[in-house]
Amino acid sequence: MGTKRKISMPYWCAANPVGDPFGPAVMDRITSVEATDILCGAKNDGLIDFTAAHDDDLVPWDPYNEDDDSQTGSETYKILKTIKEKLDKAGLIFKMVTCGLHGNPVFRNGGITNPDPRVRLLAAKKAMRALRIGNFLGAEYFTYWVARDGFETQFAVPWGRNYTYLMDGLNLVARYAKANDLSIKQGTIENKPNEPRGEMYLPTVGHAIALISRLESPDFWGVNPELLQHEQMTGLTGVAAAAMAVRFGKLFFLHVGNQKPNQFDNDNPVLVGMDGLKEFISVLYVLEKMGWQGHVEFDNHILRTDTAPGEANKTAIRREFIELNVDAYRTAESRAIKLAEDDRINSIQDKLWNSHQEIADTLKNGDLGKISGTNVDYDSVNEEALKLGSLDMLVNKKIMGM
Repeated sequence: MGTKRKISMPYWCAANPVGDPFGPAVMDRITSVEATDILCGAKNDGLIDFTAAHDDDLVPWDPYNEDDDSQTGSETYKILKTIKEKLDKAGLIFKMVTCGLHGNPVFRNGGITNPDPRVRLLAAKKAMRALRIGNFLGAEYFTYWVARDGFETQFAVPWGRNYTYLMDGLNLVARYAKANDLSIKQGTIENKPNEPRGEMYLPTVGHAIALISRLESPDFWGVNPELLQHEQMTGLTGVAAAAMAVRFGKLFFLHVGNQKPNQFDNDNPVLVGMDGLKEFISVLYVLEKMGWQGHVEFDNHILRTDTAPGEANKTAIRREFIELNVDAYRTAESRAIKLAEDDRINSIQDKLWNSHQEIADTLKNGDLGKISGTNVDYDSVNEEALKLGSLDMLVNKKIMGM
């Protein structure tokens, strides 16, 4: 049988009160301790294995007290200690921490790429605090989400320096984690084409992987693309993004949700919404066929229509949201595994991809003389119909259970 992946539900999903630019939050807000109780309940019910959070999801940031996380008498430390005790009791592993560099107005023109070095310093110190918080909770990963590191106007960016600032910030993260022997052993970049800025400096998986190759510790860094959302916001495909990241050994884990192509960031639960059924199953199919062994993490929120205010709703609706996501993901995962194991599909693919092995070996070996001396019957190749449409229709029927 195929891979049944471990699942992470982060705080920012479970605690989201679901507002949007045109309307305030619908649901009653909950504290990080209350969110912990909901997540631990999901762990006890066998729904999830891991959780994750922004630093701001857990405790507020006080720029006037940069080390409050380490002060045993502080309210910040007390909250973190309570959260850790609850997570440990439930056996819920805190897998990843990320630093919020988008909510506070001081970062409105960027965090680690801000042209103002004073703001970059604040961002660096906040990132170091987030790393310490992650270490306290036992996190394995630190994620850099592009946040407000982007622009709306081309002439307001110090081009040539902005990517240097970006590399400086990411190098600092790896250096700090290693120097302090933190539980965080690897970092990831979560790319996004736009939102909340008009344009981002790392819009695609390819951009992120290219940047990683220039960092001080490229082995420390990988990617965690948000699929289907971020790639498909600009009409690209999550399938290629996932496959490229796996091929280069850079897909450390995956964020999942649903997205209608070429729209704003829908952030719908998995499989919920106008589109995305076939595309999401395809992503999981590719991961299965390529032998990827990582975990998936939800990165979406409750439909605004499915929320309601009220004390009873603030817990019940959030629990139902977790159940919906897990059910949807496991449904897609099961279908993807069946496609990967389907003998008829595999047989057709084998004929398409594995013929003329001698020529394939010649190209792989790169022998220039042999390549030049090998002849191909052009007419025979040109007149051969591939019938890819029939293969795709077969897949469609399988997805629909036919």
